[in-house]
Amino acid sequence: MPCERKPMRYGHSEGHTEVCFDDTGRFIVTCGNDGDVRIWESLDDDDPKFITVGEKAYSLALKNGKLVTASSNNTVQIHTFPDGDPDGILTRFTTNATHVAFNSIGSRVAAGSSDFMVKVVEVSDSSQQKTLRGHEAPVLSVTFDPKDDFLASASCDGSVVVWNIEEQTQVISWPLLQKSNDVTNAKSLCRLAWQPGMGKFLAVPVETKVHLYERGSWDHVSTLSDDLLAQPINVVSWSPCERFLAAGCVGGLLTVWDVNSKLCVERQKHEKGFTVCSLAWHPSGSNIAYTDTEGCLGLLDGLGTSTADNNTTKQVATKNPAKDYDDLFDDDDDRLMDEGLSDTKSPAKKAVGWDDDDDDFLVPATGRVKNRGAFLDDENSLGGEVLCSVAPAAAPAVPLRPVYEGPVPTPPQKAFQPGSTPAHLTHRFMMWNSVGIVRGYNDEQDNAIDVEFHDTAVHHAMHLTNSLGHTVADLSQEAVLLACPSTEELASKLQCLHFSSWDTNKEWMVDLPKGEDVRALCLGQGWAAVATSTLMIRLFSIGGVQRELFSLPGPVVCMAGHGEQLLVVYHRATGFDGEQALGVQLLQFSRKRRQLISGEPLPLSQKSYLSWLGFTAEGTPCYVDSDGVVRMLNRSLGNTWTPVCNTRETCKSKSDHYWVVGVHENPQQLRCIPCKGSRYPPTLPRPAVAILPFKLPLCQTTTEKGQMEEQFWRSVLFHDHYSFLSSSGYEIDEDAQNQSQKEQQELLMKMFALSCKLEREFRCVELAEMMTQNVVTLAIRYASRSRRMALAQRLSEIALEKSNQMQEEEQEEQEEEPEYSSTRRAGGRYSRRQNQQEEQEDEEERGEELMEEEDRQEMEPEEATETKKRVNPFAKEVPGSGKMSASSSQPRVTNILDNMTSSKKSAQLSSSGGKPSKSPILKPLAPKPKTKTQSTLLQMAATKTANKKVQENTEPAANLQKRPDTPPPGPPAENSENKRPKTGFQLWLEENRKSILADNPDLEETDVIKEAMGRFRTLSAEERLSWTERAKGQSGDAADLKKRKRAEGGEGLENENEKAEADESSAKKKKSLDTSSKLSLFAFNRN
Repeated sequence: MPCERKPMRYGHSEGHTEVCFDDTGRFIVTCGNDGDVRIWESLDDDDPKFITVGEKAYSLALKNGKLVTASSNNTVQIHTFPDGDPDGILTRFTTNATHVAFNSIGSRVAAGSSDFMVKVVEVSDSSQQKTLRGHEAPVLSVTFDPKDDFLASASCDGSVVVWNIEEQTQVISWPLLQKSNDVTNAKSLCRLAWQPGMGKFLAVPVETKVHLYERGSWDHVSTLSDDLLAQPINVVSWSPCERFLAAGCVGGLLTVWDVNSKLCVERQKHEKGFTVCSLAWHPSGSNIAYTDTEGCLGLLDGLGTSTADNNTTKQVATKNPAKDYDDLFDDDDDRLMDEGLSDTKSPAKKAVGWDDDDDDFLVPATGRVKNRGAFLDDENSLGGEVLCSVAPAAAPAVPLRPVYEGPVPTPPQKAFQPGSTPAHLTHRFMMWNSVGIVRGYNDEQDNAIDVEFHDTAVHHAMHLTNSLGHTVADLSQEAVLLACPSTEELASKLQCLHFSSWDTNKEWMVDLPKGEDVRALCLGQGWAAVATSTLMIRLFSIGGVQRELFSLPGPVVCMAGHGEQLLVVYHRATGFDGEQALGVQLLQFSRKRRQLISGEPLPLSQKSYLSWLGFTAEGTPCYVDSDGVVRMLNRSLGNTWTPVCNTRETCKSKSDHYWVVGVHENPQQLRCIPCKGSRYPPTLPRPAVAILPFKLPLCQTTTEKGQMEEQFWRSVLFHDHYSFLSSSGYEIDEDAQNQSQKEQQELLMKMFALSCKLEREFRCVELAEMMTQNVVTLAIRYASRSRRMALAQRLSEIALEKSNQMQEEEQEEQEEEPEYSSTRRAGGRYSRRQNQQEEQEDEEERGEELMEEEDRQEMEPEEATETKKRVNPFAKEVPGSGKMSASSSQPRVTNILDNMTSSKKSAQLSSSGGKPSKSPILKPLAPKPKTKTQSTLLQMAATKTANKKVQENTEPAANLQKRPDTPPPGPPAENSENKRPKTGFQLWLEENRKSILADNPDLEETDVIKEAMGRFRTLSAEERLSWTERAKGQSGDAADLKKRKRAEGGEGLENENEKAEADESSAKKKKSLDTSSKLSLFAFNRN
């Protein structure tokens, strides 16, 4: 394809310039920075006609005698052509339009703008407009599908999007380009081009290559490249015959490819090396007009191509065959002598494997054989193929480069900071999390950072000047962490504002080593982590001490910190066909440093990427992908990831998204910002936070069974954090934990009742396996009432197994606690039995309500009236149980999960407060009043007295942590039971204290006790024994007094252990009298 490069000529003032041909090819039309449209009859036209359209003209398009221009007054105007008369305004934007394009028949115009919008307007009626929203930065270019179904657009947000015009929705989006904040700062204009005719391919310039995407399947089918292309391609344009594709580059190189063979058939260099910013083929395909950023116009002439229509070509060839032959041969000879980019110097040719000496008569890099005989032999049949194709018969003589047709690698996702908006925006969120908001401003007036706290009690708002150019930030209850990239002169810096520090120096800064840049950062409780470009993570204390550092297996994507946990996501490999291959590591910086997840693959939705990573407020890792699926770590299932919500289900339009800012497990809330037509919110006006519910994607959630299953497993998953927090030494809200366990058992009982109705007895047994022993007892009664004796028999076996399991666990606990006194163990057993008794009563009440509900559905009307009087259907089985418990209105503590398989762990946590080896209790993650400690089993008695004494009871339990050697007190059923019996020495001290103080008035209390102990030892053995007997006698009298009050006699007690046991039995009897219900005995009649 030999051609001649005509000399450039001045067209417009310096700046972006565009060019096109009219439909006939008679005129070359250009527009430029001077606001004029010039109409040239040829390149040599010294007096072109011009039309002034505004102060600046950014783009133009010409079809059917209509000239459309995008000018600096934010409008898209239309003029008649060639007269240049104004014909009205097609549409307006809030800022300037960047590119305009006609569809194939000239009935519609598409325009892209710097306000992120694309509009499609009917030329005949400009009120008929369609607006395509979804780009997150200024639009670079637009192009119509020849069939007028789709529109493709490229944007500064790095994406190339294909839109369905009628539905105004995105069909597909490819993240292909480098992001920028404005068209003027974009590395490439990325002028897309759709193949004319059938529109089979969409050409997208990506860096130094052109990607071809197939219409319909939207697969990346091939790539056009050239070894000489070193700078980004700015613009591409198809030849009218659909076979060739021309590209203009930033460095001024012009390249033409044969799309069929994927070979470069023409290369030309701009005479001054200026950037080529527009290209246009002549309708005949014989030449290309191009313009540069200096306002000059150039022409490549004699390209020797034509349209694919053979008839047209035959007419052209027949008109002047001699001229065509001469041009062809002359060009061929000239081509061999061309010094600029001759075939003899082509590096692509060497890849084919021919020696330099053979160039003149063998095969050049283009793959064309210079065989004039091929033309001479064919002179009787001059067809369209002569001009539009190149000696196809001889082409196989060249061993072509093998073409790879397998899976295409996915561009790796760039590192980002969760909770931030893109860095190319002038006003952006640098961080939005549960602590506060960090905003960055980088415009002509100001380069600053604003820090705002949701709770102003943490710290007041801050305004920081961003002189270092920080681009990433994180915020915690303790500090603000900022980092900036390196420049040629300065290293990448890490800056921390430690506002919670108690000293006066609240700021520190660290310079990273040369060649190392911060990619991601996060804050935890007392530490900071920074991931760098050298695949390394550096840890710092919150005060600025350098701590450990370690390497990552791949480039970091993002990080998140919470308490003692660090979550890191990185590229573990190259993804293919749109998939990202990410890995995840979860580390815990407790006393025992450990890695909980070590490089497992991170599951994402198909062809999606990671968009948010973080922790719930309770400390469970979770993340969101670009498809809107929220996944949470399931620690009880081997650290797997469970999808808990799909934000896309609540979006009204495909272009709407939710931008996640926080996740809470209790209450179950997904906090996010709705973004209409965008993926992230603007900084102003301040966006409102919405709350979305969670829903596990279980099957058939429209049915009653599916709904209850979803509620149950969601409850299990979202309350799993209690066991993790307690095992990590944090205080937990036991009331909330007990409530969640109660809720789970109720759901199991409801599912059991539903399965009974459906006669699914095997399913009933499966559900019973997950119940606690008390709820299994209810299930047995329900099965018996439903006349399912076989099921009741199986359930009783399960209840027996659970009972044995509990006893074994109790024995194991006793063996593990040899240093505890028998009083303590008896107290623990008492409180557990007391709990079980209360739970049994509470659950039986609920069970009876459930069964009465069944009776109401099954009984005759007269029987139903009896039921309303709350007659117990089990009156025959358990005499005297017809009356409901009078204490049902009294407050109770219900702890259903005491008897579950995991009770061993909770019992250890609750009873090991006095162990010296127990680690000290940490403060809770979320600040809350410390009204409870872990030793809450000591406070489980449910009498009114104990409820009144909650504060008194918490104090001894807290003291247990301070004095590990002191045996803990027994269960506080009554005030008197909290007091230990006095010893003989204490009794002697009370009576002799005055005399000691009279002798030594200046003694402190401890000195008084020491003096008293010395005097007590001087007494004779008989006297000391008599004091001890007197002390025992007092405690025995107190016990007798209690027994008389309870109206139940007992024998005298001789030692402390016997007294404690008697206290337990008396408390039990008192409880049963208070409740006046014998139903509670049902669960304990095991023998």
